[in-house]
Amino acid sequence: FACRGAACYRLPGPRGPLCVFRNQLPRRNDTYSEEPPPEEPPPDLPSSPPSRLRDGAALCRVCGCLGPRVCGRCRRAAYCGPEHQAVDWRRGHRRSCGQHAAGGDSADAIPEHNEFLFPEYEILIEPEEPEFPADSSVDPGDEQGAVDTSKDLKEQEELRATGSAAFQSLDEETLEAMAKHETEEDKIFQIFKERVAAEPEQIIRYCRGGEGPIWVSGENIPEEKDIPDCSCGAKRIFEFQIMPQLLNHLQVDSLGESIDWGTLVVYTCADNCGEGNEYPEEFIWKQDFSAGS
Repeated sequence: FACRGAACYRLPGPRGPLCVFRNQLPRRNDTYSEEPPPEEPPPDLPSSPPSRLRDGAALCRVCGCLGPRVCGRCRRAAYCGPEHQAVDWRRGHRRSCGQHAAGGDSADAIPEHNEFLFPEYEILIEPEEPEFPADSSVDPGDEQGAVDTSKDLKEQEELRATGSAAFQSLDEETLEAMAKHETEEDKIFQIFKERVAAEPEQIIRYCRGGEGPIWVSGENIPEEKDIPDCSCGAKRIFEFQIMPQLLNHLQVDSLGESIDWGTLVVYTCADNCGEGNEYPEEFIWKQDFSAGS
């Protein structure tokens, strides 16, 4: 969960205005069907999102959570609580309420509350392609690869020789500035850019308990002591990170005031504690592109 207000992202602390919760529902539950939905919906289904799931669970028209509360007038619009019922009433339900009985379907339409909700999208999950595919015609370890490497080394030697002659004419201060140009910070960000370039549309990198996150900066990287243990006593481990590309889809850009992050890294209980309808809070770490951003 994240606040839309840009000012909140300047709050102190590792996570800013962010929090993350984990929920592990059993297969048989009151919210979702036991069976996955079909790949393609039947052609007779309406194009707009349904206000109720197929198992009959009513959903709040504002946030999509379970909606045990209904409008007292039309008895059709469902809400999670009085706050969202009031929001929906001000945003248009007062005009559409009761129209269904007169033959309209406005009461069933799901409104958009973009003033505080982020837009929704489908997330496609695909494995990351290896750096050198198995069917690649060029093996970095074969003879051709060795020839190319030898050629590259020769070209690098020639460039160094040419550069040495040029450097002799530069003063010590200029040489020192050039030497410091590529810092460790530059190298870390370059690695991040190279990994992102392979999948520029990627918004989430998931690798629970495996390879760690890709950092955008060498600053503000958490140490093990910075990741608190779960309330059950187990260690928290890296599960996934949210990439900055997601910001392009959230429709939050505004001149001078916009939420921002370099990457958001989520750590969860290694023992998967909790069951049923509990929502244990996990740990999220926010890293900016630089300490001053």
